[in-house]
Amino acid sequence: MVDVAKWVDSTVARRLRKAGDDPGRRQVLVEAAAAAIDEQGPQVGMGQIAERAGIPRPHVYRYVESKKQLDLEVARKASADLLTELRPQLSRRGTPYDVVHGILEVTVKWAVEHPNLYRFLAAQGQSKTLHQARMGRSRVLDELVAAMAAYLRPTEVVPTAPDGVLAGLIGMVDAGITWWLDHKDETQDEVVDRLSRQVTLVLKDMLGQLGFDVPDDMVFEPGA
Repeated sequence: MVDVAKWVDSTVARRLRKAGDDPGRRQVLVEAAAAAIDEQGPQVGMGQIAERAGIPRPHVYRYVESKKQLDLEVARKASADLLTELRPQLSRRGTPYDVVHGILEVTVKWAVEHPNLYRFLAAQGQSKTLHQARMGRSRVLDELVAAMAAYLRPTEVVPTAPDGVLAGLIGMVDAGITWWLDHKDETQDEVVDRLSRQVTLVLKDMLGQLGFDVPDDMVFEPGA
């Protein structure tokens, strides 16, 4: 038998959430969650997040529908923060390896400064929604691929990198960096160099499959 009172209560609660949907308060909640995860790790409780945000624990779900949605918003914020750090690397002059190395140098530095948040971001799986939330970094790689192709054939339509390849690259980078954060079996420079070589090889191979031959000594200015 349907519990009518419970059904009505949950319906009212959903309406209250919509009526009380305050983007400013939601942003405070997301920022509090990101800061709490950064300091204490992904296991931090919702009560601690609510306290940091200055929101009564029972009111949290007026601003997010579930813990899963809050995790998604934190992943989006972390990706956006990292993207802000990465984007200047797309303006640097150099070989594909130079540009990839600059991107990964910044990424590893950010991971060192925010190890818990980076682990949280890397652990968010590969569902389409979560993939898109994490893909500030893949947009950087996609723009790099487009810049390389446009440099080689400026009069042709720039190809779009397959999502699966970009997801695989991000997964490889995430796995390499989280392993290094846990084990520190290489220096920071060594892990950046190794991942840069691997990512550059995959990008060049992908462009080769699309009919673009990338010379080893090619120098270009992405974003120029």
